[in-house]
Amino acid sequence: MAKKDSGSVRLSLDEIIPYFAELEDPRSSINQKHPLVSVIVISIMAVLGGCSGPTGIAEWAELKKDFLLGLLDLPQGIPRKDVFRRVLMSLNPGAFQACFTQWLEALRAAAAEVLDHDQLLLAIDGKTLRRSHDRKKGLGALHSVSIWASEMGLSLGQVATDEKSNEITAIPEVLKLVDLRGAIITIDAMGTQTAIAKQIIAAKADYVLALKGNQGSLYQAATDYLEEQMQTDFADVDARRHTTTETGHGRTETRTYVQLPIPDVLAGADRWASLKTLGAVISMVDRGGKETGADSEIVGN
Repeated sequence: MAKKDSGSVRLSLDEIIPYFAELEDPRSSINQKHPLVSVIVISIMAVLGGCSGPTGIAEWAELKKDFLLGLLDLPQGIPRKDVFRRVLMSLNPGAFQACFTQWLEALRAAAAEVLDHDQLLLAIDGKTLRRSHDRKKGLGALHSVSIWASEMGLSLGQVATDEKSNEITAIPEVLKLVDLRGAIITIDAMGTQTAIAKQIIAAKADYVLALKGNQGSLYQAATDYLEEQMQTDFADVDARRHTTTETGHGRTETRTYVQLPIPDVLAGADRWASLKTLGAVISMVDRGGKETGADSEIVGN
């Protein structure tokens, strides 16, 4: 982890090496010149530094030669690009991901100590990698689902899927990769599933799930209830509010975030584990004196 000391920044590899020290070496025991953990750590550092592929990693390592030789076990000097290629191609992806996730969890714990609130926010998000398709081989674009610690700028886990429609099956798998205890998990409408909510609660976390028409009865009941309370400006319920205003491009947008307890009777609410609150984002846009508005609803634990 980077540490500041008298204006300089130094890297303590003691915080990285232990998480990869027990990783099984996939190489033949014959002619092993470079310790596996040293090759792995160099690769991680190079990729974090913006390098891509074995050639880039090897070039970065050569530029940082004096630095690396003083920190890592490199009895035969800096590895060549072929060493990085062989290691990265032959590593067990699942085993590496387990080690990598443990390291990220340690970074998360350290970063959480300096955050100004008790609960860490983790966002589940699906992305399609641009230009990752191969039409000649009949391969579609690579789609993945990640669990993202937005406040720290860290992806804590990732699961690849064949296509966007498979996000529902990937979300439970990516949730298993991370210690969720005490966190708030946010997911868009595709992940608003009762089984996913139950999994999050079982992991001792809370959820905020987007509610749209794919949850018919609950969506309609929530919409009706919110519209009813808006008629009295939420005067009859214990509502919490937060308002933001942004101005630019010839318009002013005001967003009011409202959170209120779910009513005693709300159709479909009993299917959701530990569901406690209902929220709405009320957006009003002013363009040259002409005002337009739109509402969006969310449900959360």
